[in-house]
Amino acid sequence: MKLAVVGGGSTYTPELIDGFARMRETLPISELVLIDPAADRLDLVGGLARRIFAKQGHDGRIVTTSDLDGGVAGADAVLLQLRVGGQAAREKDETWPLECGCVGQETTGAGGLAKALRTVPVVLDIAERVRRTAPDAWIIDFTNPVGIVTRALLQAGHRAVGLCNVAIGLQRKFARLLDVAPADVHLDHMGLNHLTWETGVRLGGPDGADMLPKLLAEHGDAIADDLRLPRPLLDRLGVVPSYYLRYFYAHDEVVREMRTKPSRAAKVAEMERRLLRMYADPALDEKPDLLAERGGAYYSEAAVDLAASLLGGAGSPVQVVNTLNNGTLPFLPDDAVVEVQARVGTGGAAPLAVPELDPLYAGLIAAVTAYEDLALEAALRGGRDRVFKALLAHPLIGQYAYAEKLTDRLVAHNREHLAWA
Repeated sequence: MKLAVVGGGSTYTPELIDGFARMRETLPISELVLIDPAADRLDLVGGLARRIFAKQGHDGRIVTTSDLDGGVAGADAVLLQLRVGGQAAREKDETWPLECGCVGQETTGAGGLAKALRTVPVVLDIAERVRRTAPDAWIIDFTNPVGIVTRALLQAGHRAVGLCNVAIGLQRKFARLLDVAPADVHLDHMGLNHLTWETGVRLGGPDGADMLPKLLAEHGDAIADDLRLPRPLLDRLGVVPSYYLRYFYAHDEVVREMRTKPSRAAKVAEMERRLLRMYADPALDEKPDLLAERGGAYYSEAAVDLAASLLGGAGSPVQVVNTLNNGTLPFLPDDAVVEVQARVGTGGAAPLAVPELDPLYAGLIAAVTAYEDLALEAALRGGRDRVFKALLAHPLIGQYAYAEKLTDRLVAHNREHLAWA
């Protein structure tokens, strides 16, 4: 089995490698290709990857290359983990929206739109090249904004499924609190990528006993602290929102914080410098503890599980993924991409039925889906007016004066990545 990772020079790749090594019975990889144009980073990451495989007794071959076409040729699955513009672009995404009093974040709001505009054309070009050289390969998209990028892939007819680590992180957290195995925890997880709620936490499967009331009653303070939301809000909602909902539920508070603290991008850039120095040590043969602070916890386990199921292996039959709505949330168009529990197999992902959603959540999901429609249109066709309309439609912006200013700043900061600008 051959897997290719586009963006393989990421400092987070050793987390993925560790998962491939530990879970080799679930996903028996014979060849793993790490693809990245940054040769210096790729050499460091590739060296550590080989040492991790060797230490854990994995006999798979690891190849590093900057040749995308050659790297993906004949692959069974291609994982996308790109950051177009690098941490420098992320730093801008997290800062210039604050000038207009809006959240600066890399996956939502104006910063998220900027990332979508930079990323979608690049991902679609990669996917077309995968289609030519590995026509049967599954594309697993971990590139943010996952919902918009995955929709672009599916709309273009690619065999693609989107993946995020929010659900698996919550599953692991709830399993610890309930003192059960993670596999015994089934989440009623619904919404869009980075806009989801856990409306049930069931033991044993989709029809198991709902433990969410118990979790909120006995561990509500700890859950609220992790989300940085007030405990009374969780009690009133009776659900657990993803931590990204804080940008919506406490927008002004978050903006005040962001204006007084270093950006997340600045912290990650420094962390990456430290990690690369560690990776250069030929004695290092395991992922360093610092990597846990980098983000993306449990990504490797989610990626292995999804790839194994798509390729007919031993992956879990039901997983949280990003895939076509197809009536799952009846208030959305069928071609919207939702993040829900789905049955995953060699034919792709088929969402499970979900109960009717409270209008409190359905309304926000519908509004953000409308924004994503406009964002994808802007990414595919370009143009200042399309950018403006997407910003105006976003619930975190919504005022024409803000949308005008943000459009000017977005174009100015991303001109080198926008063919039409």
